Amino acid sequence: MPARRFAVTAAATVLAAGPAALAGAGPAHATEDHGRASAVVLRTGLDVSLLNKSVNVPLTVSLNDVQAPRSAEKTALTATLDGVDGGQPFTVLGAEVARSSAKVSAKKAEGSVNLAHAKVHVPGLPLLSLIEIEQVSAKAVCVAGEKPVATANPLGAVTVLGKKTTVTAGGPTEVKVPGVGEVRLDLASTRTTSRTAAATALQLKVSINPLKLNVAEVEGTITLAEATCEAPDAPASADPVEPATEVKPQGAPEEANLAETGGSSATPYVAAGAVALLAAGGGAVVLARRKRG
Repeated sequence: MPARRFAVTAAATVLAAGPAALAGAGPAHATEDHGRASAVVLRTGLDVSLLNKSVNVPLTVSLNDVQAPRSAEKTALTATLDGVDGGQPFTVLGAEVARSSAKVSAKKAEGSVNLAHAKVHVPGLPLLSLIEIEQVSAKAVCVAGEKPVATANPLGAVTVLGKKTTVTAGGPTEVKVPGVGEVRLDLASTRTTSRTAAATALQLKVSINPLKLNVAEVEGTITLAEATCEAPDAPASADPVEPATEVKPQGAPEEANLAETGGSSATPYVAAGAVALLAAGGGAVVLARRKRG
């Protein structure tokens, strides 16, 4: 009796474990990269030296600086700095429109900037604008699996240190004003790689030395309307699985198949159980003969 019980238990175990043993582990899913995007209306990196260069004040200001994966949008119209103009708030940029946006989804990352009717000032020139622009925009779009696109468009007139200036994309434009300083402008800079894009509408290299004012020198860079993006990971393309070629025994009639002979997908498990029963039964017979002997 114990031998028979062992045989039945072994067969049931094989039948129950058959499908589980044949089923493979599920595929591991990697964390998806949804990409990145950024946009900024104004960014300054200037050094302000007071008279006799006794004090150096860094002028680091940004306006409407947004970053994604978390999509964001800002529309502040002015950027101010404290502690430079006799301790009073100093307006670096004022505009009628100043909008930046960064959006990211599973398929696309996009940064964009739009700036219109804007004036930029630096310490030492309270009445004279460093630059005045009618409108500039920048946009960077990165779609998963596609070539990124970057565009920058300055529209309308540009006035630098009181002079109307024609800015071209062919190279930098330099404006010099005796007794005030000089400004170098780079227009519509764009850069792309296989997954990233960046666009800058205007970048200024500033060197100001106003005479008989409370500031000796202002040097550095100013960036107007900059947008960047990095594309999300492209979805992995699943390779098509070719159906297994049916192998028929040589000489067997074409009509013979599992359906007609009563076979099914459970046939391998039944066969495995039968083998287990035979093995267990054989073991039981051997044990019985030994006991009789």
